Amino acid sequence: MALDLEEQEQLDSLKSWWKQNGKWLVTGLAVFLLAVGGWRGWQYWTAKQAAEASMLFERVMEAAARDDTRAIKELTAQIMEHYPRTAYSAPAAWLAGRVNYDAGDLKSARAQFQFALDRARDPSLEQLARLRLAALLLEEKDYDGALRLLGQAHDPAYAGLYAQLKGDVLAAQDRKEEARAAYRLALEKLGEESPLKSIVEIKLDGLGG
Repeated sequence: MALDLEEQEQLDSLKSWWKQNGKWLVTGLAVFLLAVGGWRGWQYWTAKQAAEASMLFERVMEAAARDDTRAIKELTAQIMEHYPRTAYSAPAAWLAGRVNYDAGDLKSARAQFQFALDRARDPSLEQLARLRLAALLLEEKDYDGALRLLGQAHDPAYAGLYAQLKGDVLAAQDRKEEARAAYRLALEKLGEESPLKSIVEIKLDGLGG
């Protein structure tokens, strides 16, 4: 059936619009389809990364049970290098930091605790990584760095540990009054059954006053 004038005008208008904009629509659709495919590909890649990291971390735990420090270092290094975006990278880094710290390799331990702190998804692991890093900085006499870490917002459940370590840093700087205040806060915040309480009391007595 022949189109009437109105339909013809509409058709001509559509042709003109398509001539001007059609290629951009095709491009946009192509980009959309690629994005959908890319998202699915990203999901697949992410799941694959997590599965591979999980298998490696299981081996890390087995090595830890055997106290095989060499295997722990090798496996955790693989996780941090190849799977840094997975949930396993932070605990792997923290464990590597512990092993290297015990071995006296403070430089490696510092880098690994920082790695764990930067990537921790679990709040408890974040607190522990920060405390470990602050303790290491204290040992390296980087008192300002340690205090900056300890001055950051933290979970109230760890307030006693933060205060105790802050007291240690202040005592090392011979800031006795501030150290006493920190130790008193630690005694207040530590649980009644905490084995640290007696240690903090000894430190507080050692400052005199």
